[in-house]
Amino acid sequence: MAERKGMIGVDVGGTFTDIVSIADGRIETVKVATNVTESYKAVLEGASEVDVAAAAAFNHASTHGLNAIITRRLPKIAFLTTEGHRDMLDMARAWRPAEANTDPRWRRSFGDVTAPVVPRYLRRGIRERLGADGSVVIPLDERQAREELRILARCGVEGVAICLLNSYVDGSHERRLRELVAEEIGDVACSISSEVSPLAREYPRASTTVVDVLMKRIYGPYTRELSAGLTGLGFTGDLNFADCAAMLAPVDVAMERPSRIVFSGPAAGTVACAHLGELIGEPNLICTDIGGTSSDISVVTGGKPFVNTTFELEHDLIVNTLSNEIVSVGAGGGSIVSITPTGEVKVGPESAGADPGPACYGRGGEQPTTTDTFLMLGILDPDRFAAGRSRLDPDLARAAFEKLDTQATLAERVRFAYRMALNNVAEGIVDVLVKNGVDPRDHAMVAYGAAGPMMLPGLLEQMHVKSVIVPPHPGLFSALGLVSADQVYADSRTAYTVLTPEAADEIDAVYAGMEEAMRRSLGEDAERVTFTRSFDGQLMGQVWETPFVEVPNGKITPEAVETMIANFHDGYEQRSGNRFEGMPVQGVTYRLTAVVPTPKVEYPEPPARAAGESVRPAGTITIRYLEETDLTAGEYERDSLMRGDVIEGPAVIREPMSTTFVPPGLVATVGRIGEIVITRVEGAGK
Repeated sequence: MAERKGMIGVDVGGTFTDIVSIADGRIETVKVATNVTESYKAVLEGASEVDVAAAAAFNHASTHGLNAIITRRLPKIAFLTTEGHRDMLDMARAWRPAEANTDPRWRRSFGDVTAPVVPRYLRRGIRERLGADGSVVIPLDERQAREELRILARCGVEGVAICLLNSYVDGSHERRLRELVAEEIGDVACSISSEVSPLAREYPRASTTVVDVLMKRIYGPYTRELSAGLTGLGFTGDLNFADCAAMLAPVDVAMERPSRIVFSGPAAGTVACAHLGELIGEPNLICTDIGGTSSDISVVTGGKPFVNTTFELEHDLIVNTLSNEIVSVGAGGGSIVSITPTGEVKVGPESAGADPGPACYGRGGEQPTTTDTFLMLGILDPDRFAAGRSRLDPDLARAAFEKLDTQATLAERVRFAYRMALNNVAEGIVDVLVKNGVDPRDHAMVAYGAAGPMMLPGLLEQMHVKSVIVPPHPGLFSALGLVSADQVYADSRTAYTVLTPEAADEIDAVYAGMEEAMRRSLGEDAERVTFTRSFDGQLMGQVWETPFVEVPNGKITPEAVETMIANFHDGYEQRSGNRFEGMPVQGVTYRLTAVVPTPKVEYPEPPARAAGESVRPAGTITIRYLEETDLTAGEYERDSLMRGDVIEGPAVIREPMSTTFVPPGLVATVGRIGEIVITRVEGAGK
C-alpha cells in the first residue's frame, strides 16, 4: 500500500452525506444533501469540493443498503434451500420482542403476511441432504434443481441466495448449485452460505446469505459508478469500505461479502470515539450520536468498543458479521412534541424527518419538534443553522407550540418538551449501561451528531457520568471515524470440538487453513499484518456461546488447548459471574483477524492563551423558558477558543455544523486537541 499523504472519509446517511478530508494536518469538512435514489452522486458532489486527487485513501461508509431493506425497495431475488425448509426465512427464530409478548396482533416485519424480503413463491426447495458430519444422506438431484431454476428464470430474478442444511461442514452441494444457477439463469448475483457465513445455525446463515445477495445487487452498480466518478475526479488511491464494526477493507474484498457493510455509518462514530479517547486518555466512553431522527448509543470500555458476533437489521432479521453494539432510540432533533390523551407532554418516538421536517424549517411541518424547542429556548441561531445553508423561522416554531392541545402556558410547553427530550435520551443510555454492566461514574460521555452537543450536557444534571466531551467537528464525527479505523480482514469457521489435548491438531488445522487463505488475499500486506485468534465456546450442553475467547498464536498444541480452556472459564466468569471448571468446554466458532497498520487522523492542537488573558464571549443571548426567569448566556465561537479556556454556563458555543449548550451550574474547558470537556461546577447543587 502506498504511503498515505491524505485521507478522505465519507459517511452516507439517509438525509446528509458527510465528507471529511485530512491533508497536511488540516481537517476540512463538507456536508451535502444525500441523493436518495442515486446516492453515489452526493458522494461525488462532496468529493469534488475537497482535493480528492491528492488523497491516498478514500474510506466509505453508508446506510444505503440498510435503508433499502427497511423500506423494502429491493431487487427481486430467489432463495434455494434443502427441500422441506423453504419457510425458514418466514419462521426465523420464532422470537418476539419483549413489547409484543402480549400482543395477539403482532407480526414479524419481514413475514409473508407483512413485507417479505423474499416472497414465498421465490423460495424453492432443492432435493438433497447432508448430515451434521458432512456425509451425503440424499445426493443433489440436479434434474429437479434445474426445473426449479427454470421457474425462477421465468420469474426474472436478479440474484439467488443458496443455503442448504449443514453446508457449513461441506459446501460441495452449494457450489454445484451455483454452477447450475449460472447455466440456467445466467450472470446474476449469487451467494452461497458456505462462503458467506460458514457457521452453524441454519436461519442466521440463511438470512445472512440473503442479505449478501441483496447487497451485491445494491452496491455492485453503486460501487462501479462511484469508482468511475472518483477516477474522473483524478483519484488514484485506495477505495476502502467500512463494515459493521467500522473495520476497513479494500472495495474488491468488501464486495466479496457485502453483507458485512450493510450498517457501517453508526459504527464509524464508535471507532471515532475510541480513537479520541486514546488521544486524550479517556478509555471508558459512552458514545451518543444524536441526529435528526434517532440517538445511536454505544459503549467503549478499556479503549475498545463492545463488539457482537451478529447484527439485527430488524427484529429477527439477522446478519452473521462482527458489529459494534449500537442501540438506537427514537430521540433526535426531529422528534415530534405532542400531547397525550391524559394531557402530558410527549416527545417522540415519531419524527418529522427531513421532509417536511420541523415546523421551523418552513416546509409544511405543523407539529413542533425538539429542534423547534431549542429554537424557542434561544439556543439555536435561526440564521446559522447547518452552516448557514438553512434559515429557521422562530414564528413557525412558536405557532406550532401554540397549537398544542393543552392548558399549559407557552413557557411550560417549551420547558417540558426540553426536559422530556433529555429524559428520552437518558432512558436509552441507562438501558445500554445496565445491559452491559457499565458504571456511568467511570465513563465520560461523547456528544456528537448535529444535536448531541446541544442536548447531552443537560444530562449531567441527572446522570452520574464523569463529564460530557464535545469532540472536534461533532456534526461530522462519524465520518472522522473512517479516518480513525484500521484496515482489518476477518474470517471464521464453525467446527464443534470438545477441547481436549487430543483435539489440538484438528483446531490447528482450522486456524492454519484460515490463515493461509487470508495471506493469499492480503498479497504484499501479508508480511506486515498482525494476526489475532479467538473462539466462541460453550460449556457442554449449553445453547449459546461465550464469544471472543483468546487463543494463543503459533501451532495449537495440547498446552495451547489448556490455555484456551482457562481463557474460556475466565471469560465465562466475567460475563456470567459463575465458573464451572469441572465441566468440559466445547469450541464452536473459530475466528481469525488480520490488522493492517493504517495511519489515523491527527487533531491539530490549538494554541494556549497568553498568561493573564481569559476567554471573552463574542456577545450575549437570552435563554428563555428554561427556568422561571430568563437567563443571559455568553455566546462563543469555537474556532476562537484556545487550549485551557474555561467557560461557565449558561453559555452557547457555535460552530458551522453544531451548537454546544452549557447549562447553568456546568463549566466547559477546552482540552489539548480542542475537545470541549463539560463538567459540573464543584459544589453545585449541594
